[in-house]
Amino acid sequence: MIRDAAAVGAGLAPARAARRIRTGERIHVVGVAGAGASAAALLADRAGASVTGCDAGGPSPYSAAVQATGIPVAWRHDPAHVAEDPQPDRLAVTTALTAVDPDHPELDAARRRGIPVEAWQQLVADAATGRTLVGIAGTHGKSTTSGWLVHVLVEAGADPSALVGALLPAALTGGTPATARWGSGDTFVVEADEYAGNFDPFRPDVVVVTSVEWDHPDVFADRSAVVSVFERWLRGAAATPDRPPTLVANAGDEGVRELLTRLPDWPGRLIPIRLVDDTGYAHREGLRGRIVAATPDGTDLALDGSLLPDGPVTARLPTAGRHNAANALGVAGAALALGLSPAAIVRGLASFGGVGRRLERKGEAAGVAVYDDYGHHPTAIRETLAAVRQRAPGRRVWAVYEPLTYHRTAALLDAFADVLATADAVAVADIWAGRDPDTTVASAAGLAEAVAQRRPELTVAAPGSVEETADWLAGEVRAGDVVLVMGGGRSYRIGERLLEQLEQR
Repeated sequence: MIRDAAAVGAGLAPARAARRIRTGERIHVVGVAGAGASAAALLADRAGASVTGCDAGGPSPYSAAVQATGIPVAWRHDPAHVAEDPQPDRLAVTTALTAVDPDHPELDAARRRGIPVEAWQQLVADAATGRTLVGIAGTHGKSTTSGWLVHVLVEAGADPSALVGALLPAALTGGTPATARWGSGDTFVVEADEYAGNFDPFRPDVVVVTSVEWDHPDVFADRSAVVSVFERWLRGAAATPDRPPTLVANAGDEGVRELLTRLPDWPGRLIPIRLVDDTGYAHREGLRGRIVAATPDGTDLALDGSLLPDGPVTARLPTAGRHNAANALGVAGAALALGLSPAAIVRGLASFGGVGRRLERKGEAAGVAVYDDYGHHPTAIRETLAAVRQRAPGRRVWAVYEPLTYHRTAALLDAFADVLATADAVAVADIWAGRDPDTTVASAAGLAEAVAQRRPELTVAAPGSVEETADWLAGEVRAGDVVLVMGGGRSYRIGERLLEQLEQR
């Protein structure tokens, strides 16, 4: 089932030019416990608005910062929220809600009262008005690249503001871990998501495109459709003649190369970046990177190219995996475009502590190490498994996956099975439906069976809910194992619950 962006965002006001948030402007955020909506609420609050929020799903790891700020939050949806005196000037909401329930009573009540209903991304764009906007886009790597760039800028004294789709550590937010940061500097970093036109409100001055691959099969028929959406967005970003943007493009990615072939008339500055092997390293166009060492403690990345006129530099990355080396190149390209020195960039790359749920080491108990990651696409799973093997060479690796949406699972089932079968043992938790209303097209048991067909000798199971999966794992893992938990939804609870049980041994 392919739905267009208009159907997914039914009832939302179309993206418009950003405007400053007025001091005291009354804004209500529906779904405020989500990663992005919570950031929108925090940024609007810091921009001077009077913000309230609601979420029927209850508290989440993202809502803690909202409550710590003192923003009133109701743990229910209620049309009365738009009837309060004074009533909101506008509502901000996620497309995840409008896709499932376009006639949601609270949104319907707002429309009947003439209150604009907008995507929360519009709220972020408004909060960023007047800053140099840096948009980090791509199928994979957005959160790590965004968070890493924020860290590099902070370390360089730039004090940026930001929206990142993963929790930034307290050291970057100045308080509770959050998906938003408010700074006094000129730069505003936003993670720009392509799903159903979510990135349309953003008109960046600098754009990083990390990768372009087929994902979100509920709105994109194939990779060409994804490329078309990126092309349209980039052309919109370049629509202001007196402010041509800079595009930092990962030319090592096949989908990004296809995108670049559609932009021969790109009016702005193009900075191609690419990981290369020894043979191709002499090419100095743009920014090139070569992995010179990969150990359990990190990766050494040599940088060279026309952006470094004083010659090559080497950065010690605390991260693992080739994908993170590519993310570091994107960070370096954007930072150079913003005027940072190579020395400042190398220092910032080397001291990055990561963001939440991106190969996050949750702990070790009873000799079992547990990592947590948001990976929910076959490519992301493949790269994350490789990174874990770099971190923990020679150990048995469990791939524990909570699939995100039924249609993605069905459309990419063979690719999921292929990559999961490269692990040493596999557990598949129940599928997290999210915005996907059709639960009949795929199942966790079906995916587990497909994995087992590829490698009958593997331990493969579909234990049930995230709680049941954690409980089952506690009886199966042994000292020396590494458990890599991946997925959206509530998969983060698998690692937490598993560690709790192992610590009781």
